[in-house]
Amino acid sequence: MSLELSPTTDWSNLYRDGEWVDPDSGEQLTVEDPSTRESLTTVPAASEADVDAAYETAAAAQTEWAETLPTERAQVIQGVIEGLQEHREEIVDLLAHEAGGSQLMGETSVQLATDQASEAATFPRRLKGEQSASNIPGKENIVERVPKGVVTVISPWNFPLNLSMRAVAPAIAAGNAVVLKPASNTPISGGLLLAKLFEAAGLPDGVLNVVTGRGSEIGDRVAGHPESDVVAFTGSTPVGRQVAATAGENLAIAAMELGGNNAHIVTDDADIGQAVDAAVFGSFVHQGQVCISINRHLVHEAVYDEYVEKLTERAESLPAGSAHDEDTVVGPIIDDSQRDEMLEYVDETISQGATLETGGETVPVEGVDDSLVVAPTVISDATNDMAAACNEHFGPIAPVIPFSDIDEAVTLHNAVEYGLSGSVHAGDVGTGKQIADRLETGMVHVNDQPINDEAHVPFSGTGASGMGGYNTMEILREVTETKWISLQHDEREYPI
Repeated sequence: MSLELSPTTDWSNLYRDGEWVDPDSGEQLTVEDPSTRESLTTVPAASEADVDAAYETAAAAQTEWAETLPTERAQVIQGVIEGLQEHREEIVDLLAHEAGGSQLMGETSVQLATDQASEAATFPRRLKGEQSASNIPGKENIVERVPKGVVTVISPWNFPLNLSMRAVAPAIAAGNAVVLKPASNTPISGGLLLAKLFEAAGLPDGVLNVVTGRGSEIGDRVAGHPESDVVAFTGSTPVGRQVAATAGENLAIAAMELGGNNAHIVTDDADIGQAVDAAVFGSFVHQGQVCISINRHLVHEAVYDEYVEKLTERAESLPAGSAHDEDTVVGPIIDDSQRDEMLEYVDETISQGATLETGGETVPVEGVDDSLVVAPTVISDATNDMAAACNEHFGPIAPVIPFSDIDEAVTLHNAVEYGLSGSVHAGDVGTGKQIADRLETGMVHVNDQPINDEAHVPFSGTGASGMGGYNTMEILREVTETKWISLQHDEREYPI
């Protein structure tokens, strides 16, 4: 399929009912390249009237889409997969321009989106029902699994492509219609790009509708629209609480993947070289702007100094700069507010008594007056209650906290309200598993780091990290519901 997907393509229209339409307000939002701080293009600033029109269209299209053959729905998803593969290079470039993603981030995003779409392509044939015995003579009970109806997807800016795809593709594959609201920082790769891919794949009109705009202006209407049956949201915990509460007013199902404060536990028996290798990836890939990245390093006091020294050396060796430089590992933060907040966490942590080993400042980028690139940062002598540790810093920051024994490590790990992901490096896998069993979190990775996502394995958190789940049967259950149909074959006798 031939698509125009460059950052400077005309992205000035909303996608509704299979057509590219002007926003009701006539207003546009500017999309900025976080590496160069230059304006890329503009996208529509949708109004509440645009939101209403998108939901009316989705509700009208859903019934017919749900009645299509499983093979037809699967073929559409396969078409999206083909589009992702055929336009891989352009999509990676788009992510570099819009999201500040390095080559690694872009390629990983496309791979994850492809994996998620591939899993979703199996869903039309997995909507299986069951028969159940009855206590009433002559009655046959049938339980079917049917689509919910209209699914709202509100996606974030950090990994916009795959974090949109993981909800949009399953919802559509299961027979739902979708209204997609991408983050205002990444409205193309998180929204309008998906519209082009699904349109080219032959998705019928109205099944996918994309509204771009400011969350402050249309967010509540999207989250609380009466036509919405499911709200799938990925983002911060404070915003997620508001979205879930708004969705709940309409009794919509809320699938929330929220913040994390993930710990990387390193015992005195661990292979320190391997633990540091994992830590570098888990802390600094995509500038730490990953909900499942390492937020805290919990390291046994016997190996603490060695770990800090090696982690600092590795952090200082990472190329940091523009995402358009193919050698860059650590690129720009998405915007000023995110950058300033994380640097404030660093400054506050140092004032609280921690030691700055490296980083803690911006890295100059040629031709840019106000760089968004933050140097990979390592902080030693940290404690659990210091600013960079107790908050989800969402940046290339590694506070390292010592512990004396496993009980203390588990206590430190479980002391936060979040429970999304985590990792353990111990002397052997068995010991690591024993520690993992004690951690209050939705996902734990032994002899690895927390950033793992496979479409055929459940992805979910506990506590303030959200509710509901993604991937495999978890997301399929979110976007479908059971329907009980009983067949009374023999004449029934009633007591009255």
